Amino acid sequence: MTTTPAQLAAAIPKAELHIHIEGSLEPELIFALAQRNGLSLPYPSVEALRDAYAFTNLQSFLDIYYAGASVLLHEADFHDMAWAYFLRAKADNVVHTEIFFDPQTHTARGVPMATVIQGLSSACERARAELGVSAALILCFLRHLSEDDAFATLEAALPYRQHFIGVGLDSSEVGHPPSKFSRVFARCRELGFHVVAHAGEEGPPAYIREAIDDLKTERIDHGVRSLEDPALVAELARRRIPLTVCPLSNLKLCVVDDLRQHPMKRLLDAGLCATVNSDDPAYFGGYMNANFVQTVEALDLSRDDVITLARNSFEASFVSATRRAELMALLDDAVA
Repeated sequence: MTTTPAQLAAAIPKAELHIHIEGSLEPELIFALAQRNGLSLPYPSVEALRDAYAFTNLQSFLDIYYAGASVLLHEADFHDMAWAYFLRAKADNVVHTEIFFDPQTHTARGVPMATVIQGLSSACERARAELGVSAALILCFLRHLSEDDAFATLEAALPYRQHFIGVGLDSSEVGHPPSKFSRVFARCRELGFHVVAHAGEEGPPAYIREAIDDLKTERIDHGVRSLEDPALVAELARRRIPLTVCPLSNLKLCVVDDLRQHPMKRLLDAGLCATVNSDDPAYFGGYMNANFVQTVEALDLSRDDVITLARNSFEASFVSATRRAELMALLDDAVA
């Protein structure tokens, strides 16, 4: 029996490189953690909270995202949130994942940095041991806050630097260009961290250019608006700077009106190292395979496109050459 491209997309091993762990917090777990921590929520039920997930733009999503994160208080809460994600990742044949976390969302509420990082890190270790899923953490700065706040966050996190491999930039994009964080990213590069940044989702292609030139980012998170600037596309293709694209997020946040209009096929045809990711899956209607399968079906992607997207995910990963070869071999075996 011949597998369709969509079936192949679901079955093959892949890496996920753009997942906000706080965005994997399902309504059921939000209510369970609220109960465990003696907190009351502004929603009467799981269903009422899920019904509130009707977003018109990035900001309307962020407002409810930060409210959901308020239930995270203890190391066990962060561990349980990440473990729930890892179980879903495993089910979707994700074999490696690089996870964003937002410490400022928690430290601003009085949660210690150690609580956040150690809770997440213990879940990463458990995923490696029990599920065979390799995982790494990327600390993200909230771009609607100041660069000084980002510096303070970096300093607070440095005692735990063995637990995270890089830094990123997320939250409200419009009005907060990457260049706002030039100094702190320079410091992070000096310290040997990988650097990535959200750019070109709601913000203009100029933000992608800034992320590459000012922040020296190794990957661009989203980057779908790069297609508006042919010179930028040519540079991204020539330098193999990966884009971590999130199709269902783009749909849910009205970056595209219909998945059939999504630029993923055009990104691939332009020779870009585009990848499929779930972003904030609890809020945007699907984890890795939902994003992959629905995109393949909506854009009528070919078997070769599917394999390219999976290969790109491993190429774009911050893993050792040995581990990358292992991952590529897993993919080759699965395709064969």
